[in-house]
Amino acid sequence: MLRLFSLLVVVAVFLAACGGGAGPSVSSAAAQPDPFSGEITVFAAASLTDAFNQMKGQIEAAHPGAKLTMNFAGTPTLRTQMAQGAKADVFASADSANMTGAQQDGTIDGAPTIFAHNKLVAVVPAGSAAVTQLQDLGKPGIKVVLEQQTVPAGAYARQALEKMSSDGAFGPDFNRRVLANVVSQEPDVKAVLSRIQLNEADAGILYVSDVSAPAVKDHVKTLTIPDQFNILADYPMAAVKGAANPTGGRAFIDYVLSPAGQAILRQNGLLAAV
Repeated sequence: MLRLFSLLVVVAVFLAACGGGAGPSVSSAAAQPDPFSGEITVFAAASLTDAFNQMKGQIEAAHPGAKLTMNFAGTPTLRTQMAQGAKADVFASADSANMTGAQQDGTIDGAPTIFAHNKLVAVVPAGSAAVTQLQDLGKPGIKVVLEQQTVPAGAYARQALEKMSSDGAFGPDFNRRVLANVVSQEPDVKAVLSRIQLNEADAGILYVSDVSAPAVKDHVKTLTIPDQFNILADYPMAAVKGAANPTGGRAFIDYVLSPAGQAILRQNGLLAAV
């Protein structure tokens, strides 16, 4: 009898411990609000369009209370919009210079984080034979489109051309010859890509991520820019001062930096930073 009583006491203590441990855990989890709720506004460089739209779909499917609004444009345009009072929760830039400028403008809250990298690639229309190697960009009569020099991709493209001009395979005046062939300077990489896809130019320089989607690959050909001439672009991201939804903005930044977010960046041709 004494042995039976002792056994019952042990069982009762065990059950009480299990019940007591589970109760607060479930209760605490239920009490925690979902950080992904309400409208979350993200200002992002145009080269992030495919990756961030994919993240938007994933987040909204998993969090029905969240609505992500994406504003994609050239990085300088986004910075100007914020400086002029446009409201955003997150700013994702295609370079560090514009992020630093946004900090100086007083629109950034906290320290930025590098979340991705990108590289340049030369792109030509799929059916064209006018440009088959990088050296052809400097041939007379070739129509080249670049981003404006104030746009990160445009600045990077010009840096890459300068590097090529220091190599004997291109010649010291290569940079000058290519720039003389520029027929249009576009506000962002998507505009350059559109000109190539529509066969309105013979070649352009943009990011690897811009031509990673299968639908794009069918309409263009790419010419790899070797690493010694290429630019490794840093992509910083930060919360915006005075954000309407700072909790949601922070949640989005955390998602981009998470393994799931970094995997989506890689799927879309960017280089993960984490």
